[in-house]
Amino acid sequence: MVSYHIQGFKQAGAEITAIADLNEDAAKQTAEENEIPNVFSDVAEMLALEGLDAVSIIVPNKFHAPLAIQSLKAGKHVFCEKPPALNAPEVNEMIDAANESGKKLMFNFNNRARPESYAIMEKINAGEIGTINSAQAKWCRRTGIPGFGGWFTTKALSGGGPLIDLLHMLDLAMYFMGYPKPSHVMAQTFDNFITDKNFKGPWGLPDNDEGTTDVEAASHGFVRFETGQVCNFQISWAEMIKREEVSVVFQGTKSGGKVERLFGEDGLDETAIDSCEIYSQNGAERVDSSIEVEECEDMGRIRSASNFILTIEGKEEPLNTPEQALILMQIIDAAYQSAETGAPVSC
Repeated sequence: MVSYHIQGFKQAGAEITAIADLNEDAAKQTAEENEIPNVFSDVAEMLALEGLDAVSIIVPNKFHAPLAIQSLKAGKHVFCEKPPALNAPEVNEMIDAANESGKKLMFNFNNRARPESYAIMEKINAGEIGTINSAQAKWCRRTGIPGFGGWFTTKALSGGGPLIDLLHMLDLAMYFMGYPKPSHVMAQTFDNFITDKNFKGPWGLPDNDEGTTDVEAASHGFVRFETGQVCNFQISWAEMIKREEVSVVFQGTKSGGKVERLFGEDGLDETAIDSCEIYSQNGAERVDSSIEVEECEDMGRIRSASNFILTIEGKEEPLNTPEQALILMQIIDAAYQSAETGAPVSC
């Protein structure tokens, strides 16, 4: 992810002045590859660097909130990888720190920055879709567990499995819907295949046989919003499907549509097929159309990072807000609670 952040920041005209990592050798390698002049193994020392305006956080989920709060209190703008934090209370603490510092707090919900998403939002903002009554958010993998016994599969470090890791389509669906406030969530998680190494992703982290694997393999659920809008989600690392599917399908009062990425058997971005479609009626006549956009293998990651810099400079509106991040984490918290209790959970 660091490569995408660097490319996006530079594309927007920012200068990368420092990198910090507990693994100083890894930091030095990245610094050399990207001509970054300063390397630190201590975040506090980096934050004291003169001329540092903003910080990008790319670490295991457990450390998102602490590092974001530390950076905000040091007077730096923050761009944090997803998920925002381990849970909603931590996001509240991040928001408080951002408000106190007067600095920007944004998250890498990069699928909002895909060309397909921009195209759909143009239709929504032009009034061509109407009110989106319902949406279906899906990120399902067949063999996509990111390593065993590492931080991804350790709940204390990650907060959960695919539901919190692959939250992008749930976020994108709600983005299209206007990010309504949820009223309640009903969900179920499944741990089938979560310890089966035949279901490891092609890009998975090295396995740690001494580590922990205590998260779900799949999560399915339903969200009802205070507005009466609804969204159901299917999210998995390991589930018996034909191929990996990443999609949002929505039904509006004027038109419906779909943003979709279908992966090949290798599960890599280079072999994926993207589509963007709109469905409407002209009287009794069905009108289905495809929207052609430029190819974007990185799924908006570079553009998302660029938007952070341009937002700081007042040249663009932010693609996401801390308040939206809070709503998303409230839904994820409620989904895990519902799966545990077997009952709907109010947000």
